[in-house]
Amino acid sequence: MWWCRYVELHDGVRLFYYFIQSERDPEEDPVQLSGSPAGPDAPPSPASSTRSWFDEHPQFLPNPFYVAGDSYSGVIIPPLAMKIAKGIEYAHERLINLKGVIAGNPLTDVKLDFNSRVPFLHGMGIIPDELYEAAREGCRGQYRRPSNADCANSLQAIQYCTRDLNDVHVLEIKCPEYPSLAIQKRPRLQHHGRKRLLESPVWSICRNATYFLSEVWTNDEAVRESLGIHEGTVPSWLRCYFDIPYTMEIASAVDDHLALITKGYRAMIYSGDHDSKIPHVGTQGWIRQLNIPVTDDWRPWYVDGQVVGFTRTYSNNLTYATVKGAGHTAPEYMPKECLAMIDRWLSGEPL
Repeated sequence: MWWCRYVELHDGVRLFYYFIQSERDPEEDPVQLSGSPAGPDAPPSPASSTRSWFDEHPQFLPNPFYVAGDSYSGVIIPPLAMKIAKGIEYAHERLINLKGVIAGNPLTDVKLDFNSRVPFLHGMGIIPDELYEAAREGCRGQYRRPSNADCANSLQAIQYCTRDLNDVHVLEIKCPEYPSLAIQKRPRLQHHGRKRLLESPVWSICRNATYFLSEVWTNDEAVRESLGIHEGTVPSWLRCYFDIPYTMEIASAVDDHLALITKGYRAMIYSGDHDSKIPHVGTQGWIRQLNIPVTDDWRPWYVDGQVVGFTRTYSNNLTYATVKGAGHTAPEYMPKECLAMIDRWLSGEPL
């Protein structure tokens, strides 16, 4: 069972959502608040929208509840979960059964995540030893804003080497965000868009093809009516809408992760190991900063007898895993493996 509705917030603001009910045991299975804004397009008030949702669906209050997401959601998940945790602690929050967080390919510490890209590219054999060493020595590990001419020259050379690289998956070809189809500029395309797309050479070689289809599908009038989208709210739906007024106030969510873990909440962090946008190098870096003892050291994990990634477990219920061959974000590239990973973790089983 699934449904689409609006959560009513303040001042007439409404947040559209869709809910998919568990097919196994909806009365006992975890409820997962999930979002993956690709860029700064998070809801205006995720905490208030969560409260409003539970007000409308109190039958799910006893279920284990996890705040989850991927990509840019990485800086939203920990403070949102922390706000809910504090509300529970001070009896300001309804008795939401918060259990923890799940974050995939997560932007967590802007500075650390950005600085991890150069070591990642070197580790993948994309930039040579000499260039990496020159950048490391000239920039002293700080690659965001060059502080001297040697650093600037090295970063310019790295940028030149990687200018045509697909940064979300370094092994896949780089496709234009919107090739000749230009869906967002052709409102009548919904009637013939799928046929045009399937006949296009883009379909067979570009992962982006599914992104194009999502816009064709969502902007179809029959689909919008079926989903219950109110007329006049969003004239044309875009997969990524970057023009929302938004101020990025959180540069690092590491402290919130530590606070949640210290309070006993669980955490599942995972990375696609071919993602250069938010490399696993940076994610492992901020996890080390938590200074939490390792309880189960680095080892492979398997699906159908095959190695599909590597994992490490820490005390205080923190698990980290890589997903082999996946990019940004991992479930898009390896859905079967990621489903197995999350299902095992939610069930309390080792990966």
